[in-house]
Amino acid sequence: MDGTKESSALKCIPVRLTLGITGILENLPGVADVRLAEREPAEKRGLLSWEQKNNCILPEDLRDFYLTTDGFTLTWNVKLDNECFPLGCMTINSVGQLQPLQQPTQFFSLPNTPSLADLDWEESGADCAGLTSAPTLPHFDSRSRIFVLDSCGGNGKVCLVYKNTITGVVAQQSEIWFLDFSLCWHFLTATFSSYYRLMITHLGLPEWQYLFTPYGPSPQAKQWASLYQPLTFRNDLNVTHPAGDSILNKLDPTKAFKAKAKVPTPKKKPPVPCNLASNAKNQNSSARPGIAKR
Repeated sequence: MDGTKESSALKCIPVRLTLGITGILENLPGVADVRLAEREPAEKRGLLSWEQKNNCILPEDLRDFYLTTDGFTLTWNVKLDNECFPLGCMTINSVGQLQPLQQPTQFFSLPNTPSLADLDWEESGADCAGLTSAPTLPHFDSRSRIFVLDSCGGNGKVCLVYKNTITGVVAQQSEIWFLDFSLCWHFLTATFSSYYRLMITHLGLPEWQYLFTPYGPSPQAKQWASLYQPLTFRNDLNVTHPAGDSILNKLDPTKAFKAKAKVPTPKKKPPVPCNLASNAKNQNSSARPGIAKR
C-alpha cells in the first residue's frame, strides 16, 4: 500500500508542477509532442552552496521550487503540412545554471572596450521604462546582483534581481525582471511564484515577455498568441510609437475607396447629310430680307 501511495504521489508531481497545462496543450489544434523534462529535486547543500557563493538568500518560493525539481523545461511543437517545428518553451534554469549576468568576453578583447556597467546610467532607465512612475530599475554594476532564470531562446533574459545591494552584505529581497535586446529593463513580477504562473498562463509562446514592454512582441509572435491564447492575449489598438506616431495605418476606407464622380462628356451632334445641308442653305438665303430676285 505504501508503495502504491508513493507511485501515485510521484505521478501527481508533474501535474501539480505544470498546473495541468500539458492536458490543455494536447487538446489545442495543431499542437504535438508536448514534453516535460523530469528532473530530480535539488539538494539542500547545493542551495546553501549557491547562497554562500553569491552572497544572496534565495526567495522561499524559489527554494521550494528547487527542492521539488532542479529546474524546469516544457516544450511543445506545432504540426503544419505534416511537419513539426518547435514553438512553445517554458524554462527555469537549474541551480547550477543560475549564473550571474555577464557579457561574453570572447567578442570583446580590447582593453578599453565598454562593459555593461559603462552603459548604466539613470537617464537610460527612464527612457527604457517609458513610465515616470516605474519602479527603481536594476543596475549592471555592484548596486544590483542579477542572475539569469531563462535566456528566452535568445530573445532576451528573464532575471532574478537583487537591488540596492552592498558589498559584503547578504542580499535578501529579490524581484523578477526582463532584459530585452536593447539592454532595457522591464518589471515582470515581485515574486517567483507570480512569474511561474505568468509563464504557464502564456503557454511559453515566443516573445511573450515582450507583452510587458512598451513596444510588444513581433507581428509573427502576435499571430501565434492570437491563435493559441485568444483569451489572455490583448491587442491594444491604441498603442503608439515611442516617437509619438501611431503604429496603426491611418487609412480612411470611406475616403480611399469612394468612387470619384465622373464628369459627363458632351454628346456630339450626328453629321448632317450633304443634300439636307444644301437645302438648308438655300432656304436661309431665300429668307433673307433686302435681297431682290433676278
